[in-house]
Amino acid sequence: MGLGVKLRGAMGQQAEFAPALRIDRRTALLALTLTGLFLPANLARASGRGGEIHGTVVYRERMALPPEALVEVQLLDVSRADAPADIIAMQKITGAVGSPIEYRLGFDPREVKEGHRYALRATISAGDRLLFTTTQNHAVFGEGPNQTELLVQRVAQSVSLFGEWLVEDIDGGGVMDRLRSTLTLSEDGAVSGSGGCNRFRGNVKVEGASIRFTLLASTNMACSPAAMNQEQAFLKALERARRFEIHQTFRKLVLLDEEGKAILRLAEMSP
Repeated sequence: MGLGVKLRGAMGQQAEFAPALRIDRRTALLALTLTGLFLPANLARASGRGGEIHGTVVYRERMALPPEALVEVQLLDVSRADAPADIIAMQKITGAVGSPIEYRLGFDPREVKEGHRYALRATISAGDRLLFTTTQNHAVFGEGPNQTELLVQRVAQSVSLFGEWLVEDIDGGGVMDRLRSTLTLSEDGAVSGSGGCNRFRGNVKVEGASIRFTLLASTNMACSPAAMNQEQAFLKALERARRFEIHQTFRKLVLLDEEGKAILRLAEMSP
């Protein structure tokens, strides 16, 4: 009966060697490497030639995802700092409603090489809009534990002039706390909104950083004197506006008069 040695790889697989002489540790490790069984010690799970990593994609915002949301989880080889990461495996998930989102990412263990560095990346998109993405390194197959809970951060969309805005200040005098004056700008040149009491509509012409509101007309409801005063100040400021600035960091729109004085400050309203 010959001398036999059984070695168990990180994936629970066994390799049997039956040499005539005793096998030392170095030779055994070399044999495991050559047969593709030498894999990182904390590989999530493998069966035969298939491996699997499972975990969750998490975001902190209290919001539901749109029906067309697509969640993508990728296993990446990030060994080369001077080149794009290689995608080892990817899972696409549809129908997710909200956080947390479970994933099970299948991969081929033979693609995981000793001495390389690996990480997970997750994104959530809706059509051509990127909504969330991982911003930290989620390492796997390294010396520490696999980081399989993937925290994704919301991606700030670039602020556009066209949309709905809420008035925060008129001519430096502020606004009433419980009175909402709003402004909606459309790409087709239409403008509408509420002064706080009456609805109004009209036209807007935008050329570069210049802006001009025309043909503003409103309904004729009567409200409290304070509400009417704010509404009239708002509409008159719109008529005086000649330039605009968008502050991307704070998501604000500032309208300026002919002399460059700020006469209206508005905040972007969430869709």
